Amino acid sequence: MGVEPRLQRRTWKAALARTAVLVVGFVCMVAFAVALARVTLVPSPASVPLTHTNLHPGDSIRAYFAQPNWRDTVKQVGGNILLGMPFGVLLPVLFPRTRGLLRVVLMTAFVMLTVETAQGLLVTGRAFDIDDVILNSLGSFAGYLLLGRRLGRALYPRRHHWWQRRAAPAEPTDAETAPERPVGNAGAAEPAGKVRAAGDTGDTGAAGAAGEAQKAGRPRLPAILKAVRKPIR
Repeated sequence: MGVEPRLQRRTWKAALARTAVLVVGFVCMVAFAVALARVTLVPSPASVPLTHTNLHPGDSIRAYFAQPNWRDTVKQVGGNILLGMPFGVLLPVLFPRTRGLLRVVLMTAFVMLTVETAQGLLVTGRAFDIDDVILNSLGSFAGYLLLGRRLGRALYPRRHHWWQRRAAPAEPTDAETAPERPVGNAGAAEPAGKVRAAGDTGDTGAAGAAGEAQKAGRPRLPAILKAVRKPIR
């Protein structure tokens, strides 16, 4: 059995540290939400001629790497990746049910799809770009592997996956755990012995009765001899 993480121990120090981490995480999430709104939802009228909707994954990424100025490439690609990293760090801390690499990436993709849709429909000088969603999700992937996974495991017990629950052995029932009672002829031996004893007693009585009958039917020899020896007058 592994050692329990310090932040999960049932002590007041661990509870205080856990609360501090959650408060700091909440403040960081609020600050990140404000920064995200300023970066993505603020109108930019000067960028209207330069923006266009991109629904084909990879087109904008190839355009970023094809431009001669590598600083613009780093700014576009690196900026979108950095914009997604806080999701990978903060989601496992504030929302335990979103722990897991796939869940974090899917949640980030959902939020950024919503933001990109709002950009394309409501914000002047902004357009929907599917590659921004891909780069943001890649950033959340990196953030979760670098820090979010460790923080989630430090704060909360490990989550049991569905395949682990299926592989777990079933608990034995009461019928299976009950000790087996020995089945033998011990219970029947006593009545059989009693019957046998009764039979033996009956046989003995029958033998005695037969002996008495034989004795009763046997002639008395002394009386016959006396009759023979008596002279005839």
